[in-house]
Amino acid sequence: MTGVGDPLSRHIRLGCDEMELPLSQLQLDALCNYIKLLDKWNRAYNLTAIRDPQAMVTHHLLDSLSIRPWIGGGRVLDVGTGAGLPGIPLAITCPDTEFSLLDSNGKKIRFLRQLVAELKLENVTLIQQRAQHLVDKAGFDMVLSRAFASLDAMLAGTGHLVAEGGQWLAMKGKYPSEELAKLPADITLQAVRAVDVPGLDAQRHLVFLLRHKPDTVDRGKQL
Repeated sequence: MTGVGDPLSRHIRLGCDEMELPLSQLQLDALCNYIKLLDKWNRAYNLTAIRDPQAMVTHHLLDSLSIRPWIGGGRVLDVGTGAGLPGIPLAITCPDTEFSLLDSNGKKIRFLRQLVAELKLENVTLIQQRAQHLVDKAGFDMVLSRAFASLDAMLAGTGHLVAEGGQWLAMKGKYPSEELAKLPADITLQAVRAVDVPGLDAQRHLVFLLRHKPDTVDRGKQL
């Protein structure tokens, strides 16, 4: 168990409290250990440009958990997961949701295998593959991306992976006006939600997309 005086644990707890995200002690410990393992492996594997564990909490972990209210149930694919973001923090806090974490980078998948084993995450499947080459007949209820690609590139590379009635959730910084203007005709913009990340002085938005017939397209509004 992580000690109650652990600075990382306090940082995570305070951030989650600010986002009104309840955590069990086991979840808090797992999140804290994730950051510690990321910091350890980062020294050799260069998994992230952020070197300070406290900054990792803000820029990676809390940033990932900021979309937690919209995640739950079904099958979720995290495309271009890298060091497990946002998939690992979400999997820890959504134990009843099945997460598949996809990345073509071998060293990142090796890190994630060790991480999943140490944290005993039974709801996580790791896939080393390019999105456009992945085959999944059932499809995913949600396809997530965080700094993975432009919206049109994400849609082109993962369109075959979304189940009927499923949706894309794309994490963005500033409101992506130019990318939204280039959406294909068969894609509906459900919403764009501004997201607050405790301690992060930067814009964050979450884009919700659905596939529909061209004659039912509604470009939506910023919420």
